[in-house]
Amino acid sequence: MRERQVDISTDDGLMTTFVCHPERDGPHPALLFFMDAWGIREELRDMARRYATVGYYVLLPNLYYRAGFLEPGPIPHWDGSGTPPQSPVSDAHAQLNVARVMADTRSIFAYMDTDPAACRTPGACVGYCMSGRFSVNAAARYPDRIVAAASHYGTQLMTSAPDSPHLMARQARAEFYFSCAEMDHWAPLEMVHRLRADLAAGGVKAEVEVYPGVEHAFAFPQRQTYNRAAAERHWERMFSLLRRCLG
Repeated sequence: MRERQVDISTDDGLMTTFVCHPERDGPHPALLFFMDAWGIREELRDMARRYATVGYYVLLPNLYYRAGFLEPGPIPHWDGSGTPPQSPVSDAHAQLNVARVMADTRSIFAYMDTDPAACRTPGACVGYCMSGRFSVNAAARYPDRIVAAASHYGTQLMTSAPDSPHLMARQARAEFYFSCAEMDHWAPLEMVHRLRADLAAGGVKAEVEVYPGVEHAFAFPQRQTYNRAAAERHWERMFSLLRRCLG
C-alpha cells in the first residue's frame, strides 16, 4: 500500500488530503471519499485503505480546512434528539455547503490529473452522513468524471433547495447507491421511501436500500451504533458498484 498526506491548492487555501492506493499494477481507478460531519480521523483513513486494497486510488480530503481544523478528537454520542453536544467541529461544519465542496472537488480533479498513480478514466465518489449529498452533487456537477456515486446514511437527501440530492441525481449519468438505516433521526423511513419513489419516477439508475434494525453511522467501527453485519453489507454493495462501473 502506498499512502501519503498532500496539500491540494483550492480557491480558498490548502486542503489537506489523505491519498492511498495499491503499490502494484497501477494506475488505478479513482474514488473520492467525502468525510462525515465529524471530520478526518484514523477511522476514516482505515476505511480509505480498505477501498484501496481492492484496487482503487482513494482521496480523503479534509473539507474543514477553511476553519483550520483537521482532527476532531473524541466523538460524543448523540442520537439527534435534544441539544447537540459541544464539539470543535461545530463552527467548521457551519461554514460548509454544497457550492464550496463542489469547488473543492474541481481542485481535487486537477490534482488527480497530475498524479500518474490515478487512472485518467472516470471514477466514483462516496459520502457518509453529511456528505451523502456531496457525493450526489459531485456526480451531477461532474458527469464526465463520476460514473458511480454512493450515499451511506446520508442526510438532507430531500430538501427544498435547488441542489437537493433528489433533484441533482436526475442531472447525472452515474449509477447511484443509497444505504439507509431503519432507525435514523436524520433520514426517517418516510423520507427514504419518498426518495426511492422520486428517483424511480425521474428515471435515475439508483438503488435505495434500507438496512433493517440498525441506526445512523452503522458502518463506522468506532461508533456506538456500529453494526458489523450491516457494515460488511455496505462494503459488499460498494465493491460491487465499483466493479460494475469502474472495473
